[in-house]
Amino acid sequence: MKNKQAGFTIVELLTVVMVIGVLAAIVMPQVRSYQLRAKVSEAILEVSNCRNVIHEIYLSGSDTPGADNWGCEVERPSRFVERIRTTNEGIVRLTLGNEIGDLRLSIHDITLAPLNGSGMVMREEDLGTPPRRWRCGAPSDGTDVRAEFLPGSCRG
Repeated sequence: MKNKQAGFTIVELLTVVMVIGVLAAIVMPQVRSYQLRAKVSEAILEVSNCRNVIHEIYLSGSDTPGADNWGCEVERPSRFVERIRTTNEGIVRLTLGNEIGDLRLSIHDITLAPLNGSGMVMREEDLGTPPRRWRCGAPSDGTDVRAEFLPGSCRG
């Protein structure tokens, strides 16, 4: 009778472990980036109420209420949002909170600006007409989050 051993050699096992390690090193940063974008997307959903309020005020033709008086400003509305503020023109400024878990995003702002038919930020002269579109994530409006962390629909 012959005793024949079966199994893998140490070299084969180390090769498999090395391949798994290389794949993990390539994939993990992409997964982390995806998680951060998902958290930012969830935070951006919090400004939908402000968007509706500002749209209705401009459409109604009544006077603009002024900075932080649009009726949709709030502190800590969700886990990832520190506060939501507005400007005189109705630009919504969302400040991300510390619970987002990344210092590149914590206590940074994302803006959402109402634009008129000519692509400019809405003003008092635009009262009576609805915003034609909304600009999200533009540095010119005060966004200081890098574009790589913003969802595709919010990159200026």
